[in-house]
Amino acid sequence: MPHGVVPMDPTPTQQNTRWWNLADRVGATASFLCAIHCAALPFVLAILPLIGLSFLADHAFERGFVLCASALALVALVNGYRRHHRSLPLRLALPGLTLLVIGVTFAESYSIIVHSVLVTCGGLLVASAHFFNLRFDRLHGHVHGPQCAHG
Repeated sequence: MPHGVVPMDPTPTQQNTRWWNLADRVGATASFLCAIHCAALPFVLAILPLIGLSFLADHAFERGFVLCASALALVALVNGYRRHHRSLPLRLALPGLTLLVIGVTFAESYSIIVHSVLVTCGGLLVASAHFFNLRFDRLHGHVHGPQCAHG
């Protein structure tokens, strides 16, 4: 930037996009951590009370987490679709959210393995949806110019 030129404040649209990117990043991180938690749960179930983390195995905690993650995913991904008009994030999220809901409701009465597989796969699908949403937002907002290294 030339000396003496004051950078312009980001437009409201740019600020909104930043907030939605943050929502996608939080959602992707939460979904990925949820998938790791659910995959590891059968192996660490016995030691959680020893280290003071028994609440992580509580069904009420899982249901609340899935409810919050589902709401965040739907709001962020629908808003992303409105910006970039690509349906892949929604096509990944909907089966992922379905697996999560089935995993924390109906599958609780089955084996811990069935429960863990459902919620792990669901969490990974939702995390992937957030990652693609971020990618499409980045591509959608990118303007090619002389400074581009790729064209």
